[in-house]
Amino acid sequence: MVAARRIGLTGGIASGKSSVGRLLAARGLPLLDADVFAREALAPGSAGAGAVLERYGAGIRAPGGEIDRAALGQIVFGDGAERQWLEQLVHPLVRARFAAELEELGAEPLVVLVVPLLFEAGLETICSEVWLVDCDETQQLQRLMARDGLGEADARARIAAQWPLARKRQLADVVLNNRGGPEQLVAEVEQAQAWIRQP
Repeated sequence: MVAARRIGLTGGIASGKSSVGRLLAARGLPLLDADVFAREALAPGSAGAGAVLERYGAGIRAPGGEIDRAALGQIVFGDGAERQWLEQLVHPLVRARFAAELEELGAEPLVVLVVPLLFEAGLETICSEVWLVDCDETQQLQRLMARDGLGEADARARIAAQWPLARKRQLADVVLNNRGGPEQLVAEVEQAQAWIRQP
């Protein structure tokens, strides 16, 4: 019997994890996304949202009752202690969701876990292998500024809150090069499928 494989898909912020995740999901692979679980952990009415509102006040609440993620980001990326507090709140909830979902998917031979903070949160321990979506640090900065409408200082603060890509490269089993265009990324994913097919 072949052991179940759990691919931890990670990278830096704005490196292209979501794009790779969509490509893998389109190929029929079950995909679990830490960002989705983190948003659920702070959903209106949740214990996580209550803790955030208690700490930061109603000014952090968006008109629809959701947590204003941009406002929360301004706080936690500007203060390492606040970021640590938020991570200590959210990471255990995300880990619990992964455990529950993986139990549900226990019969699946392969599941992809998209986890931006895979190493930072210690979640590589639940994966059988790690795939890193890689790009140049300058590209990462430019993509993040364009994607989120951030100034350079804010974008650099968000990048600095994660392990650098150079450190993650050394720990990855597969490195997907996202320095080119969409076609190159598709080719990288197709090449990685050879790794998937390994026994």
